Order: sequence, then C-alpha cells, then structure tokens
Amino acid sequence: MTPRPTGLIAILRGITPADAVAVADAIFAAGFDAVEVPYNSPDPLESIRRIRAAGLPDRRVGAGTVLTPDDVRRAADAGASLIVSPNTRADVVAETVRLGLASYPGAATPTEAFAALDAGARAVKLFPGSTIGIPGMRAWAAVLPPGTELVPVGGVDAGNLADWARAGAAGAGVGTSLYRPGDTPEAAGARAARYARIWAEATS
Repeated sequence: MTPRPTGLIAILRGITPADAVAVADAIFAAGFDAVEVPYNSPDPLESIRRIRAAGLPDRRVGAGTVLTPDDVRRAADAGASLIVSPNTRADVVAETVRLGLASYPGAATPTEAFAALDAGARAVKLFPGSTIGIPGMRAWAAVLPPGTELVPVGGVDAGNLADWARAGAAGAGVGTSLYRPGDTPEAAGARAARYARIWAEATS
C-alpha cells in the first residue's frame, strides 16, 4: 500500500449511498487521508454514515459545501469528522470547533483567511485554488500565523499537485479529476493512487 500522505482529500461530489463505501475504500487504500461528501450530492448524510460505519477510526470522513451551523450539526450526527465550506462564516467555524471537528473554511482573500482563523479554524481552504495560485498561497503564508494549514481546492490536478506540495501546501482537495458520479471503485482508486504517489514524491 502507498504510505498515506497527510492532507489529501477526495471530493466525492455526486456520489450515492450505494456507491459510497466501495469508492471510499478504494481511495483510502490508495493513500488518501480523507474523503469529503458535499451536501449537494444525493443523500450526503447517508453516504457519510455508511462510510463512517464501514471504515477504520483513523479514516477521516467529511461533509462538504457546509453553509450553516445546522449543516455542521447534522454532519456531526452522521459521523463526519471534518467540515469543509466554500466560504468563510464565523458561526459555521465556531460550531465546527465547538463540536470538536476539523474546520476547513473556504477563503479567496487574506482578509477571509484571517476571519476564519479568528473564528477558531486552524486550516484554510484556498478556493478556488486556480484563481489564488501558488504565488498567492506563498504570499498568504508570509502573513498568516505560523502553522496555518493552507489547502488548495479547485483546479488541483495531477499536472500541478507536485507544484502545490513543493510550495508548502498542507494538503489538497481533489474533485472531478479524481471522481465523477458513476465511476467504478477501481477507476477512482487508480487515480487516487497516482495522486498519492505524486504527493509522496513531492514531499519526501
């Protein structure tokens, strides 16, 4: 098995509960640290419940596109251990932290990143990563508190993942280039293994 690289998150947008466990298992086995089921997927909370029930305790299962504190609570009840949002809302971050979950609020500017940290986050999702870019991430890192985890999402693919890793990203969220609804576990697992190898080589 490829060593698990910290910080790689598979975004399983559109996955169904029937497919969730097999696809997630293949991605975890390939070396990913976490899977995320966005709220705009069919019955996302049931998918999270099934993945959580079938997996080992060290496997991180998250909810994505989390927009309200109520979304946070429902995801927590389903067994999510990380909360990922496309935006920065202080009340969402605060509720996530209160429940002991990992918070990944989305930020597109340093102002939003600082607001996320002020609300209690320790990681920031750079979204969209393709717009902020690696020079932008480096500029943010120079002014944000040391130890802040910066995780690009949006536009991350096999062609640029190593560049993000070498630039200091704490991880990355990978979406449609890894999984599309209807993909087989074997196909998703093979792509995940490629990403895991790229990340491991770039961070070794």
